[in-house]
Amino acid sequence: MKATALLAVVLLAALSACTDTGDEPEPTATPSGLVWSDEFDGSGPVDEKSWNVATGNKEFDGWGNEELQYYTKDNLARDGAGHLAITAEHADPDAELPCWNGKNCAYTSGRITSEDKVSMQNGRAEVRMKVPAGVGLWPAFWMLGSGAEQWPNGGEIDVMEWVGNETRTVYGTVHGPGYFDDAGIQGEINLPADLSDDFHVFAVQKSPQRIQWQVDGKTFFEMTPDKLPEGKKWVFERPFYLLFNLAVGGPWPGNPTAATKFPATLLIDYARVYK
Repeated sequence: MKATALLAVVLLAALSACTDTGDEPEPTATPSGLVWSDEFDGSGPVDEKSWNVATGNKEFDGWGNEELQYYTKDNLARDGAGHLAITAEHADPDAELPCWNGKNCAYTSGRITSEDKVSMQNGRAEVRMKVPAGVGLWPAFWMLGSGAEQWPNGGEIDVMEWVGNETRTVYGTVHGPGYFDDAGIQGEINLPADLSDDFHVFAVQKSPQRIQWQVDGKTFFEMTPDKLPEGKKWVFERPFYLLFNLAVGGPWPGNPTAATKFPATLLIDYARVYK
């Protein structure tokens, strides 16, 4: 979704390259240079200086994933306790909420993006959040390449994705030209307890020619140009902006079942960018 053009906060300080290139990357130290953050203090709507609120479904073809939620501005707000709450819930059956499948969307939820407002080229993007439990729920923290290039040519970095039928698994993925959708390059980590039990810190560290994914300070996945399929282009040497959403349904997470509890809320404690 295109928002009113505002001055982007582009972060150009590079990280030192990690010297370990083995199959199990070592944890990387958190940098100290905080350059932007949203602590989600207070209550009410998100800060318009940092965030755009996405709405709709049908006009975005189910957001490319046959998702069943209609995004609205009413499904996200600062909760007064230091969190951004993104809530998925049953939609009003009488509401006009057109979905990709020709029906009205059965659910509403929320999605925000920092496009044209906050972006990072090299550094660390970090979020602390708690995901909701339930089959068919699909919370994500991800990044898209800034600029006019059509997806996936500008690149996509999925910092954290979780699907409610795989309660202990976190996924990190890159998409680019010739390696997108099911061909995206993905890593994963299995945690000792259900992810929905507590808050966790998810981060990506991005330096020239290298991207690393972390959960609670542990590096679990790393991408460099030599890991791309032969002949494919590395498109990640550019600024990337931030996105958060709580999707419902689609082929990957599956559709909600009778056991899926609504409302379901993704709680974001903070979002931070370091140099």
